[in-house]
Amino acid sequence: MSSARPPHFQHWPPLVPRHLTLPQTNVFHNAEVSAARYPHKPFIVFYDTAVTFAEFKDEAERLAGYLQHECGVKAGDRVLLYMQNSPQWVLAFYAILRANAVVVPVNPMNRTDELRHYVDDCQAGTAFVAQELLAQMQPLLRESDRGLQHLVVATYSDYLNQPTDLRVPDFVAAARDVPRAPGVMPWTDALARGLQPGPLTAGPDDPCVMPYTSGTTGTPKGCVHTHRSVMSTLVGGTVWFSRTQDAVFLSALPFFHVTGLSGSMNGPMYAGATIVVLPRWDREAAAVCIQRYGVTTWQTITAMLVDFLAQPTLADHDLSSLQVIRGGGAAMPEAVARRLEELVGLPYVEGYGMSETMAATHINPPQRPKPQCLGIPVFDVDARVVDPDTLRELPPGESGEVVVHGPQVMQGYWNNPEATAASFVELDGKRFLRTGDLAFVDADGYFFMTDRLKRMINASGYKVWPAEVEALMYRHPAIQEACVIAAADARRGETVKALVVLKPGHELTEQQIIDWAHQHMAAYKSPRIVQIVPSLPKSGSGKVMWRELQERENQAAKVSSHPPQGDTP
Repeated sequence: MSSARPPHFQHWPPLVPRHLTLPQTNVFHNAEVSAARYPHKPFIVFYDTAVTFAEFKDEAERLAGYLQHECGVKAGDRVLLYMQNSPQWVLAFYAILRANAVVVPVNPMNRTDELRHYVDDCQAGTAFVAQELLAQMQPLLRESDRGLQHLVVATYSDYLNQPTDLRVPDFVAAARDVPRAPGVMPWTDALARGLQPGPLTAGPDDPCVMPYTSGTTGTPKGCVHTHRSVMSTLVGGTVWFSRTQDAVFLSALPFFHVTGLSGSMNGPMYAGATIVVLPRWDREAAAVCIQRYGVTTWQTITAMLVDFLAQPTLADHDLSSLQVIRGGGAAMPEAVARRLEELVGLPYVEGYGMSETMAATHINPPQRPKPQCLGIPVFDVDARVVDPDTLRELPPGESGEVVVHGPQVMQGYWNNPEATAASFVELDGKRFLRTGDLAFVDADGYFFMTDRLKRMINASGYKVWPAEVEALMYRHPAIQEACVIAAADARRGETVKALVVLKPGHELTEQQIIDWAHQHMAAYKSPRIVQIVPSLPKSGSGKVMWRELQERENQAAKVSSHPPQGDTP
């Protein structure tokens, strides 16, 4: 807030400073420090196989040497990272930084045509790719003299060196099968070269990571983050939650997404903590790992937690080691948060951020979280709610667009000055990022999301915010997941439609849900249409893809309004 003493300071975490002095170092330096401090301590645990900090630093440096000497990677070059969560993902990330290059993390759900955009846009000459994804990346290899020239191919099973009773997915257990082809180098062979990198020269203001936006409103854009902005959120999250070298993190959120990258990978590296890595969400493996490794910190999202709490054998596992359960991405339904607190005695601490801010700009105070709340602005963040049209700051309780200024905000979009200019505004002499998210601030200075700027249903002139309706739908004891979209309505213009996934063992008709909703919320926001579906589409980071569902609905409405011509009477 722009006032002299923002009200949220009264609820600041005890003994935590309001200002955060950031290290003026390359992010790779964190690996050097932790390896020196805790050489024999496990940094990564992967299906009961451990990688120590010393082993990690050694392998990351050898990979960096390969990048520089064999792939010609120079300072500032962009290198793609395209695989599932694994020891190799983390090693590749730090190897790229050790080579003074820039990491371009890519969603492993992307396919060849989508990958081509990343390669062409950031002009990457080298990529780390997982064996099971090679078929998607290899067609791009040496398509042109200026394009992708080198692929380093990782086989997950190379890091399964200890017996395990955990259920290992087939794609993780698969034996090494990397084709011998020009430009293709098996990970193990790259390591075996034993090449050492040159000096570490990248500084705090040099580019570090370039995550791409989801591209739902157009072509994906690269968010240019420096070592300083990356350091901001990884250090900030560690300090905010008082995590130490003896913390153990369950790292199930995908590392290609800034939330998992900052909070479940880079933060623990800085602290010297241990991460227990899952390549894909598996609720049973998660429960076993929490008990087996004494997990203290779990950063998750609503969809994962809903599924975790729904497993019938959950009571068989000891979850008492948990100290912090945090997350964001979508508001946690009150009923789910209550069940979690009853089970482990911990609140779900929500936060808010985006790719453009390398994760969190807002987090709830751990000692005083509010439900379904974005939290309060963290260290050195000036966050305001403004009128989207006039940019006038709005008073508490009034909904508007969130704009943020802080050390974690990106420099801009890669090679896209027009998009960069449209995303920033100057207020009181400071550069603010326009988030496109609508929220209000309460009297305590906590931010509450109302919705995306463009995700609004106009039903007979009433504004309906889907996130609010979804939160209400979760109160039904038979509903596991819900997504609310707009449906065309001849009389109302738009009406509210809910796609619903039922909990196992529950039988309910769509009309029964409609009737229940009408009883529990205002008539204008109550879904007039309900569709029971087996599942909802989710992004690689686990968020429900509401835009995809909205686009399907819009397309269906177009088809129904223009029926095909033919012999049908």
